Amino acid sequence: MAVLRNIEQKLESLFEGVFGRAFRTHVQPVELARKLVKEMDDHRMISVSRVYVPNEYTVYLASEDREQFASYEDSLKGELQEYLGEHARRESYDLLSAPTVVFETDDDLAVGEFGIATRLMQDKSAQAPAGAPRPQPEPGATMVYKPQQPPTEAVSVEELGLHREVVTLTANGSRYEIDKRRTVIGRSKDCDLQLVDPNVSRRHAEVRQEGTAFWLVDLDSTNGVVVNGQRLKRAKLESGDTITLGSTELVFARELPE
Repeated sequence: MAVLRNIEQKLESLFEGVFGRAFRTHVQPVELARKLVKEMDDHRMISVSRVYVPNEYTVYLASEDREQFASYEDSLKGELQEYLGEHARRESYDLLSAPTVVFETDDDLAVGEFGIATRLMQDKSAQAPAGAPRPQPEPGATMVYKPQQPPTEAVSVEELGLHREVVTLTANGSRYEIDKRRTVIGRSKDCDLQLVDPNVSRRHAEVRQEGTAFWLVDLDSTNGVVVNGQRLKRAKLESGDTITLGSTELVFARELPE
């Protein structure tokens, strides 16, 4: 976790410092990092016992955006590759090789727009593990990201066209706000959300944020996890979903502040 925070701080400083001064009206390095992680999460491939993710990422930029990166491109690619590698390790994803990021110019893109194509490729010098998906000879479909509002010098979440939402779990009349990418629920006092319930395991389940989605993951609990009446090992959560852990019922909610 400390390593990831350091990388995030490094990326933030790149934006706020030299990069920030150069790119306030262009593609932002921090936004590239966030969207690359989103593409990794969105293109997971589940095998018998592993979750594989792409290891090659091609970023398509407008010519003016690419020119702005000219003096820093190698440094920025290294930061992005390190960021992807740390995310994969933290999420227990499997990679066929260390992540690589390549920049390409696409004159069809406007300033501030960028595209990302992913591919899963095996290092020719390494042997793929049993059950690994087949390499993809060509990149997949390119996801194009467009700014949600005209370029601006402001860097707050709201001014980037995003909204701060409140994510909560309510149990026994008490409301707990989820503000971490991983929130552990269980009977242990070391859990982020402690439940006083003898039918709940010490570390029972985890609410995990992956991209913009939230998932409930069973941590090999004794009595399992039930979402909306169905026993599941892993479930994508929607606002209003009811979660049962042991004898305790929790309600998951996502809402935008007024």
